[in-house]
Amino acid sequence: MTEPLDLARLQRRLAEFAAARNWQPYHTPKNLAAALSVEASELVEIFQWLTPEESARVMDDPSAAHRVTDEVADVLAYLLQFCEVLGVDPLTALDAKITRNEQRFPVPGREDGSERRQRPES
Repeated sequence: MTEPLDLARLQRRLAEFAAARNWQPYHTPKNLAAALSVEASELVEIFQWLTPEESARVMDDPSAAHRVTDEVADVLAYLLQFCEVLGVDPLTALDAKITRNEQRFPVPGREDGSERRQRPES
């Protein structure tokens, strides 16, 4: 029986993988942030010249789907390693960010009576 996947287990596996290869000296916040950016750019590259309609169907092509899945995994791997090195709990950070965004961008028509559509921010 395989153990269910969770972020902590995946972070441990990534740390063990890096440690077994003596990669820790290279896994600095700066290097991991740069690697994360490169991998995110490789994900963007898949979609760069697609129309919005083509991009919505990218997972229909097995070859493209495989590339997308691999790049998503690379982005997540570097993000989890980055969080591990800095001691950031990614789920807590995301939960706090969603809470801040809910306060910054209330649902139009509620509380303040505003109907103006607000542009989402990261």
